[in-house]
Amino acid sequence: MSPTVGAAEQAELLRQDGNSYFKKDRFGAAIDAYTEAITLCPNVPIYWTNRALCHRKRNEWTRVEEDCKKAIQLDHHSVKAHYMLGLALLQRKEYAEGVRELEKALDLGRGANPKGYMVEEIWQELARAQYLSWEHESTKRSWELQNLKEACEEALKETNLLNHMEGSEDKKEKSNINQLEVLNRVFNKAAEDDIPTEVPDYLCCKITLDIFRDPVITPSGVTYERAVILDHLQKVGKFDPVTRETLYPSQLVSNLAIKEAVRSYLDKHGWAYKMD
Repeated sequence: MSPTVGAAEQAELLRQDGNSYFKKDRFGAAIDAYTEAITLCPNVPIYWTNRALCHRKRNEWTRVEEDCKKAIQLDHHSVKAHYMLGLALLQRKEYAEGVRELEKALDLGRGANPKGYMVEEIWQELARAQYLSWEHESTKRSWELQNLKEACEEALKETNLLNHMEGSEDKKEKSNINQLEVLNRVFNKAAEDDIPTEVPDYLCCKITLDIFRDPVITPSGVTYERAVILDHLQKVGKFDPVTRETLYPSQLVSNLAIKEAVRSYLDKHGWAYKMD
């Protein structure tokens, strides 16, 4: 049943009280105000996300998760709910689920306001989570490869001892060295993707030189980071910074090919998520 006009007005006043308490870092009082608003109007998602934000400030991550899930039930497009739910899941080391929620928040945020502060904040948290996940998996892979390499080297030595090769000792030693070199090349190749290098230029913005997050292409064929080129068009002038041709925001088109290339590259080279 819909709340009465009086209840809705009272709930809105309580939300404003909660906001005032929040700005003064009185998170307990803010939670009480938002809780009263929820009691009066439980189907308003912003009351749940506001309370979740207070719980986040107090590191009460279980409650953050609960409130955000309720907010998402009421509004599937709530950027803040998906964002804070992602953070809560990461706190429980649920990396895959947390990253999915952050990616959802990022996509929604870009659609609503590509230059908004939340888009940058969400990206930073997503990059951090992806980097930590890669670091954990990379360490595990490195340890496994090292153990396997040592086992292979030991097996190779035992095989050479068991085989009675004809010829000189020098010949045997040379063969053993060649086999070890081949083994080293195989394991170095296996570890290649986890070694940081330079990100290819075509995956980086011409202005920031950082790897693309939300690439857009201009009519002249130059690709930029969306927020960066929009900022340029607003503050500097309506022209392409590379070609100097006239350019308007409406002419920018998502570069889906580069976006997919970046995703594929990051999936394979998680170290590239690390922010300077």
